Amino acid sequence: MSKLSVNINKFATLRNARGGNNPNLMQIAIDCERFGADGITVHPRPDERHIRYEDIAMLKEVVHTEFNIEGNPKEQKFIDLVLAHKPTQVTLVPDAGNQLTSDHGWDTIKEKVFLQKVISLFKQAGIRVSIFIDPIEEKIMHAKECGTDRIELYTEAYASRYKENHELAIKPYIHAAKIAAQLGLGLNAGHDLDLQNLHYFDKNIPNLLEVSIGHALVCDALYLGLENTVQMYKRCLAKPNE
Repeated sequence: MSKLSVNINKFATLRNARGGNNPNLMQIAIDCERFGADGITVHPRPDERHIRYEDIAMLKEVVHTEFNIEGNPKEQKFIDLVLAHKPTQVTLVPDAGNQLTSDHGWDTIKEKVFLQKVISLFKQAGIRVSIFIDPIEEKIMHAKECGTDRIELYTEAYASRYKENHELAIKPYIHAAKIAAQLGLGLNAGHDLDLQNLHYFDKNIPNLLEVSIGHALVCDALYLGLENTVQMYKRCLAKPNE
């Protein structure tokens, strides 16, 4: 069964909109785990528009499943943050500082030397490393040479094409998953996965270990309630992969 890691960035955005501590981000993380989440994901950005750097130490104390910190390791502050708090997993994402949301994976050919260095640094600290990547065979092949433990497939292209032609939309991801398995890379996925497209993705992608979902899950929770929503996403991952 693939694990569900809940990205709580958007809860932090809501908190920051009015100042104070409502909603309480620590309680959100605790409750997501209590409702069935297998992990908590955060993606602090340099402008701290949602997750603040000061949140990380407090979250590390209350998260008892897997704690996943995403971000761009070209920011020294991000590297220092991860090494200081040692999450279960660090997911490396090539975002620009002012980027609205993640929109591409690593160029593992151009950035190979840099990635090898930073991945080695995190692994020496005992942190599992995943890198955000497009479903392109050549990029996955070079990801292996970078030394990463896992790759996280960027799934926006699948999500945007799902309703039009789900079989065509998922085809490159199936191939990517097979390549990752051949190379011995663990496989995660994330971006725009939701209650409509998640089960089909999970059912058809071999060896999928984890999905990270934030924006869609928070939007659903506005209508369905957080506990119910987390459990609905879990059910998408719990059905037999047949």
